[in-house]
Amino acid sequence: MSNDQIEAQVVDLDNLQEHREIVTFMRRSSPLNTSQTTALEQHREMILEYPVGDLRQHFEHPERPLTVEIGFGMGRSLVLMAKANPERNFVGIEVHIPGIAQCVYEAGVAEVKNLRVLDADAIQVLREMPDNSINTIQLYFPDPWQKKRHFKRRFVSHDRMPLVEEKLEIGGTFHSATDWEPYAEWMLDVLDNRPRLENLAGKGNSYPRPEWRPQTKFERRGIESGHKINDFIFKKIS
Repeated sequence: MSNDQIEAQVVDLDNLQEHREIVTFMRRSSPLNTSQTTALEQHREMILEYPVGDLRQHFEHPERPLTVEIGFGMGRSLVLMAKANPERNFVGIEVHIPGIAQCVYEAGVAEVKNLRVLDADAIQVLREMPDNSINTIQLYFPDPWQKKRHFKRRFVSHDRMPLVEEKLEIGGTFHSATDWEPYAEWMLDVLDNRPRLENLAGKGNSYPRPEWRPQTKFERRGIESGHKINDFIFKKIS
């Protein structure tokens, strides 16, 4: 099977009618290597096809807490978290096909059973989820959309956070991390002023880097560039 045929099996977001609205991501295209191509063929059970409905129902144990990661890149940290937490279900959402392929390849090698991935717009996926159904939503090192005219594309915004709040269960958390200081200030300004969310580090503060969050490629790049890493963990309280 060719790379083109494999990629054609994944939903083309850019042609979906609902994507006339502003999206928070940009598609990138690059060829798949041999292991990635093989992974897409051998680990199809990990790859969900959009639309997916209630994500919990795609696992053997749907009653377990659900973590949803938005934009997992190449997926190594997501695989490590799923491997370390077998009592929890994980879903990763990504629009970069080589990243999806690499993620399922590494999950297959690690024999991870509690992870599913899909190529989709996270906003659309969240809209299909029942309210109060997700335990944790993770957003690690998202595109900061640095130019002012692109600020409307930032995932963390007063327009998008109500959806996150609706889908989180009471006591569930939204965990974001960024190495871009202006976006960190933006995130804090938005999240600290959401009445349904509580800053677990105290209002106005970032959260100490949790040891259980594996370092990502983007985080390493940020550190090498001298950037400060900011984690924010907010709990849904109402």
